[in-house]
Amino acid sequence: MEKSREDFLMSFIEIPSPSGFEERVQAIFQERVQGHVDRFYKDVHGNAIGVIRPDAPFRVMLAGHCDEVGLMVEYINDQGYIHFSSIGGIDAHITPGKRVTIHNVQGPVSGVIGKKPIHLLDEKDRQKVTKIEDQWIDIGAKTKEEVLTVVQVADPITIDVGYQRLLGSRVVGRGFDDRVGAFVVAEVLRSVEKEKLVCGVYGVSTVQEELGLRGARTSAFGIDPHLGLAIDVTFSSDCPDIDKRKVGDISLGKGPVIARGPNINPRLGKMLMNIASQNNIPFQVQAESRATGTDANPIQINRSGVTTGLVSIPNRYMHTPSEVVDLEDIDHAISLLSLFLQSLTTQENWIP
Repeated sequence: MEKSREDFLMSFIEIPSPSGFEERVQAIFQERVQGHVDRFYKDVHGNAIGVIRPDAPFRVMLAGHCDEVGLMVEYINDQGYIHFSSIGGIDAHITPGKRVTIHNVQGPVSGVIGKKPIHLLDEKDRQKVTKIEDQWIDIGAKTKEEVLTVVQVADPITIDVGYQRLLGSRVVGRGFDDRVGAFVVAEVLRSVEKEKLVCGVYGVSTVQEELGLRGARTSAFGIDPHLGLAIDVTFSSDCPDIDKRKVGDISLGKGPVIARGPNINPRLGKMLMNIASQNNIPFQVQAESRATGTDANPIQINRSGVTTGLVSIPNRYMHTPSEVVDLEDIDHAISLLSLFLQSLTTQENWIP
């Protein structure tokens, strides 16, 4: 991945955006695509939408969600400890001991998640996962009143980690699920050759996917696309204890993943695979035997139905603060989607 593109990815990943609090990351998305689209707007839900050829009668929607799982201030006790709830699917196994940032309107506040030390736990309790409600955040305050000078109930919270390079083209960061999808959407809007397009392209950085695919549902209704492509992450099974019999054989570095199944239009899925093969773009195929837990789900069943596909980036350690992806998979996804858009004639027959 070229340096300028990776620099944007790093800045994009490091901006906090728990579901419902995506304003800052959407501003970065807008800044990245603004000069490369014919129109940019946000809807009342917070979805950010860049449009190329808005007057074209055939509309294609690209959707990657920008929200991440996170935490929220729930209750502050008299001793100044902050109890919290989860935003989305947080794994309570991994939260104790993590450093966090509470995002208040006055600025960020640092803290650490505490729990009873293992030395003081009964033997039976050592075998259990400590519930979220039995953990707390310590910001160093001595009283509730001191906390309230810098933190308010319902402030969002993120784990305090950043983007980092691993060996080769592998990188680690918080929120690749699915900031990387919104990143791909932005880069396609920047790199697609406009003069080769006969369709309108609506690139959407969707919100609140982690709370029930909400942003894709509202933006798809507003755009009313004829064809939609969701860009998300999927489980990489090339690490210990992942059962390939359940999730398939998916590896980092072997290309983006094209889904097949009832959530996917079969003609569209086949076209994506043909374009990848014709252009020597490595890709993997994943079976999705039911409605996917991605933006492809609400897009497909929008209004009277939409021709829908799903392209995913392999991801290790999903919904942890240390998700791992491969930059080459991301670049290949951007190339595949750009070539797909440029190949459309709008006369294709999508009826299965």
